[in-house]
Amino acid sequence: MTAERDLATESKAWPFQEARKLLDRLDGKAPEKGYVLFETGYGPSGLPHIGTFGEVVRTTMVRQAFQRLSDIPTRLFAFSDDMDGLRRVPDNIPNKEMVAEHLGKPLTSIPDPFGTHDSFGAHNNARLQGFLDDFGFEYEFVSSTECYRSGRFDPALLRVLECYDQVMKVMLPSLGEERRKTYSPFLPICPETGTVLQVPILEHDAAAGTVVYENEQGAKIETPVTGGRCKLQWKPDWAMRWYALGIDYEMSGKDLIDSVKLGNAICRILGGRPPEGFTYELFLDENGEKISKSRGNGLSVEEWLAYAPPESLALFMYQAPKRAKRLYFDIIPRQVDDYIKLLEAYPGQEPAEQVDNPVWHIHDGAPPAADVPVGFALLMNLASVVNADDPSILWGFVTRYAPGASAEGNPLLARLIDHALAYYRDFVKPTKIYRAPDATERAALADLATLLEMTPADTDAEAIQNEIYEVGKRHAFENLRDWFKALYQVLLGQDQGPRFGSFVALYGVEATALLIRRALAGEDLGAD
Repeated sequence: MTAERDLATESKAWPFQEARKLLDRLDGKAPEKGYVLFETGYGPSGLPHIGTFGEVVRTTMVRQAFQRLSDIPTRLFAFSDDMDGLRRVPDNIPNKEMVAEHLGKPLTSIPDPFGTHDSFGAHNNARLQGFLDDFGFEYEFVSSTECYRSGRFDPALLRVLECYDQVMKVMLPSLGEERRKTYSPFLPICPETGTVLQVPILEHDAAAGTVVYENEQGAKIETPVTGGRCKLQWKPDWAMRWYALGIDYEMSGKDLIDSVKLGNAICRILGGRPPEGFTYELFLDENGEKISKSRGNGLSVEEWLAYAPPESLALFMYQAPKRAKRLYFDIIPRQVDDYIKLLEAYPGQEPAEQVDNPVWHIHDGAPPAADVPVGFALLMNLASVVNADDPSILWGFVTRYAPGASAEGNPLLARLIDHALAYYRDFVKPTKIYRAPDATERAALADLATLLEMTPADTDAEAIQNEIYEVGKRHAFENLRDWFKALYQVLLGQDQGPRFGSFVALYGVEATALLIRRALAGEDLGAD
């Protein structure tokens, strides 16, 4: 433990940097509550999405790093803002008409359109917990509704009421002119309809713990701010939560920078200390535009996991969190192969290098043994050449290339084969365009076919790659990239691919020579 702590103290990996920042904030001592509290937030008006995964996995990485630096106990709250009033009916639910009748009510007061839980909020909360459980996250679920209605937030709400004027001074400059006229940090819950009311607060009485508003009939209503009879606007609510729960660490997206500043100011007014924070960049689509759930211009977690293992998604979240990154289907193969390379490198690294390796953080310091003799891009190109739709076809080639491989002994490889087939079927096959070689390429391909026909079947990939280079040099390609591009376009129907020597070693030298002869004969390789 001492050696690992020394390494953690010096590591340049961003989770360790964040953990050290948090430890410095605490002066190395446990908070009065006895533990360090991490938090992630979730708005349950929609189902969990890739941003939810990113925030939880990154926060978990910081928590794991902190646990290597200190013996102070830690907890992670996955907080659901399920007391929020529903503003619009989501597009991806059944029974929209029924839900529309309850707009404005807290999510936990709206009937479940799916018919499986007591409320819409409860349904989405269950989906969140199932989502997090599937990934094996260690967390404690906390419901805003439960905190408000049980009285857990009551002392903090009364404190906000005491500081009402100071909170207003922070909030009003951030609002438009019209909003300022009616804004209040408190939103009463209508006792008749259960709706979260966006109404001006006419009076506030800290001693009585109440606010006064005017209802639709023009009557003045006095209501306590406690017991779930009022909730806060979301920015003061965020700050109140930090104060009430004693949150020590919470990260958020770049789009919330101003909200964090407001929250920090309000938390200090209440007498609390804002949490240590981390601002991550937002995801972009393939055109460089910000990803939006409502526009649907990005990847979902389910879509990623249909084509790649969760470890590859965790790697994507680990890498450069402060840099905007494009999130679309074409990046998946590279992420998978990068994960495999990092996993393979780990055992041979020095301990200081290991704690900086992303797989240390993905697997909480205990990465599994690499069991993947064949890369993901290579598997997809194999699927492409043999037009495979059955895993057993790929396994036939893989076991010839790596005789000891099996689904039982190489579970990650087994998953990758299934993913490669799915990715090939949905993204590669529909876009394949084969072309005929030009005169220079025909001569080089014929030369390569002859060479492969004389190459022993057990020749390794590196030796084959060197021979392919030599063929390209003999045939005067101005740039050897053009030679390899020709191989991919003529034989695979695509512009790029894996190291071709590795592909030949996997597919077989005899089979590759035959593939070249067929292409030279003008056969339609895409018709297999």
